[in-house]
Parts: sequence; C-alpha cells; structure tokens
Amino acid sequence: MIALSIRQPWANMIFKAGKDIENRDWPTKVRGRVLIHASKGCTHAERDDALDFAEIVSGVRYTVDLKTIERGGIVGSVEIIDCVSESKSPWFVGRYGFVLRDPKPLPFFIPWKGRLGFFDIPDSTLQLLDVGG
Repeated sequence: MIALSIRQPWANMIFKAGKDIENRDWPTKVRGRVLIHASKGCTHAERDDALDFAEIVSGVRYTVDLKTIERGGIVGSVEIIDCVSESKSPWFVGRYGFVLRDPKPLPFFIPWKGRLGFFDIPDSTLQLLDVGG
C-alpha cells in the first residue's frame, strides 16, 4: 500500500478537524486509499501556524504538544478521490489539492521512516501489523 508523509499537526487535522484537502505544489494521479504518515519534522512556529489556520477554518482551537504528538510513523489512512487546482474547501490554499474522503485513524501508532512524495509500504508488513485498506 502506498503512503503519503504529512507534517504534523496537519496529519492529525485530517482525522480531528475535517481537513478534506492536502495541499501540494505538484499534482497526482493517485486515487484510492493511502496511508497517512506523520513526518518527524515540526517546529513550534509551524505548529502555531497550522493551529491558527485550523481555528480560522473550523472555529475550534486545537492544541498540540510537540513532545507527545505522534511523529515519524503511520497514523491512519484516507481515500484520495481527486486532485484539483481550485476548490471551495476552506482547507485549499495550494497550487494543487488532493481531495480527501473517509479518514480512518489507526488504533495504534506504527513507527515508520517517511519519504518525500508517495512511498510504498509492503503489503506483507501491513498484514503482520493487521493494517490495510
């Protein structure tokens, strides 16, 4: 199964705040369920910017502790149903937006090294962990 690495707290916003667009500078033809990998990197400024943006979009003030938020592993999955260059979603701010649907957080965190772009996680590993689409 393929995975996409997303910086925190943006990855969590998919599952907790209704984030229905993943903004990117590049388009994709990928469709279907993908794993969401929460990347390791996140500065205090990035966290604060993300939380401020989420509050504007959702009307809710989220809090994130950089010492405890899950980073550097798989946190869930989501369906990518489209890639757009414009959208009415308040989450859309990029050149391209991957339209997301049906987010499913995992009941447990799976530490995993991320990569840029989409990357493969072997099905045999997912079967051992009892994870999948």
